[in-house]
Amino acid sequence: MTSSEPDPAPPPEVVDAEIVESVPAEPVTGNDTGYTDAGVPTFDFVRDRIEGRVATAQGRGELDAETPEGRTLAQQEADRDAAAKARLEQIRRSMNG
Repeated sequence: MTSSEPDPAPPPEVVDAEIVESVPAEPVTGNDTGYTDAGVPTFDFVRDRIEGRVATAQGRGELDAETPEGRTLAQQEADRDAAAKARLEQIRRSMNG
């Protein structure tokens, strides 16, 4: 019963599935939700979402680069921690001397 040949691969599993016909997207008819009646987003809706996200990213980049309000949360926390340590040292010195 010793053989140097590898075992053959098991046969692939058979999957029983139903074939579903594709349904063409219906044109938008006065629907201002951004979706067709079949629930598919319209091209204009998708384009507007992408343009909005690009504008938001550009605005955040400008704020981060130019204004103190745009500083990152990590920078703000580091500044608060440094101020807290300095104030704590000041309080300790006043209590000891």
